[in-house]
Amino acid sequence: ALAAAQRTVPADRPVHSLHSYFIRPGEPRIPILYKVDRERDGASFTTRRVTAIQHGRAIFSLAASFQTVEEGFAHQDEMPTTTGPDGLLNERQLHEKAGDRIPEPWRSVWASRDRPFEFRPVSPLSPFKPESYPPFTRNWFRADGEVPADIAVRAALFTYATDMTLLDTCMLPHAVAWTDPKLQAASLDHAIWFHQQPNPGAWLLFDQASPAASGGRGLNIGKIFSQSGQLVATVVQEGLIRYRRED
Repeated sequence: ALAAAQRTVPADRPVHSLHSYFIRPGEPRIPILYKVDRERDGASFTTRRVTAIQHGRAIFSLAASFQTVEEGFAHQDEMPTTTGPDGLLNERQLHEKAGDRIPEPWRSVWASRDRPFEFRPVSPLSPFKPESYPPFTRNWFRADGEVPADIAVRAALFTYATDMTLLDTCMLPHAVAWTDPKLQAASLDHAIWFHQQPNPGAWLLFDQASPAASGGRGLNIGKIFSQSGQLVATVVQEGLIRYRRED
């Protein structure tokens, strides 16, 4: 949706914020129509609204704002002191290390799945024998492959990656396994504020916290830092977390 919006915006106006809602489940094998509404083209800001349509119904909506690059007041939160990405195992390596302790069908699914981004958790946790932890977690991530220099493409890739691992945070205090068939979990909304132009081809630290969960929903906040300590973006997402209702 962001890529579709960017195609209607001048290249010198990068995205500075977006707000989106997941309305209905999508089908990966069915084409999606992205309808872009040009809401405003101002002197400094451009606003677009995008509706993703499948089977004639809206499945996702996005509001995004773009701005000409300018100088201004600047400050940021400090990057937390943490282990760097070098030497940490990524998700695939952790699964291979667990070996036969991972039950089927998860073992085959994870072994055959290639993800476009590599994630390296600072403190890996078991997805099958969960324990209760405070709702804080950190992951390093980067694209698994070369990333072009195009600012719009980088923003779209970065946005895609920020939907990964974030919802895990609000589950930590509740000692619930993602593999529990009774669990129903999904992203409900997703917002990003871009403080700098992201480079998803370099290592980025996803520092995540969940301030609250209630009503079958969990709120998650992520601060994303470059390896040099620059705050690149702030991400907020609320997700559905509940046990499936029995009819």
